[in-house]
Amino acid sequence: MKQHRLAAAVALVGLVLAGCDSQTNVELKTPAQKASYGIGLNMGKSLAHEGMDDLDSKAVALGIEDAVGKKEQRLKDDELVEAFAALQKRSEERLAKMSEEAAEAGKKFLADNGKRDGVTTTDSGLQIEVIKEADGAQPKPTDTVTVHYEGKLTDGTVFDSSIERGTPIDLPVSGVIPGWVEGLQLMHVGEKAKLYIPAELAYGEQSPSPAIPANSVLVFDLELIAIKDPAAAAAPQEEPAAAPQEEPAAE
Repeated sequence: MKQHRLAAAVALVGLVLAGCDSQTNVELKTPAQKASYGIGLNMGKSLAHEGMDDLDSKAVALGIEDAVGKKEQRLKDDELVEAFAALQKRSEERLAKMSEEAAEAGKKFLADNGKRDGVTTTDSGLQIEVIKEADGAQPKPTDTVTVHYEGKLTDGTVFDSSIERGTPIDLPVSGVIPGWVEGLQLMHVGEKAKLYIPAELAYGEQSPSPAIPANSVLVFDLELIAIKDPAAAAAPQEEPAAAPQEEPAAE
């Protein structure tokens, strides 16, 4: 998070805090009021993810009040820059620690999981456990397949699920994260399996969303429903949030 993004987030949350001295005075009826609440809620979640859990709400409100009232600011610009830099450094240190802890926890999880009966570990480190066997065809890298899936962290937290949405999806075998590319080609149509995907076959050191920390091992319940006819697979469909293109877009 860059300093100006951090400052904007703090200011926006400040607007919400400044107007919420008494919750009984806040109405959430009009689209603008609801959107305002949503903005504050999303920013609050973002700041919490960044470790910004010690903001002084009164100081934030005071800054908003001074700006709106066109009063002289109480801190010089260089003091503010220094403060934002300190918060940025703290956030980076916190995320680095979380990433390191996730990497160590992932290694231990895979080491223990690989010892269980029914779990096969491939040369790449991918682990697969067949839950329901089938003798259908196996996809090729050039195929498009229809699948149902549910993605979890190793603690069982669900971050994405076509099963929950009640709608399977179509996706290109070679257009997803490496763990899926390999895992799909090991499956037969009609099979259900669990994929235990090491971080290096998923998102690695990147965090695609607050729901998936960097260096996370991902666990997928995956059902291979069908291999699409190439002519029927011409229309693109939305891919799962947890299985993006192999090369994520840079921020």
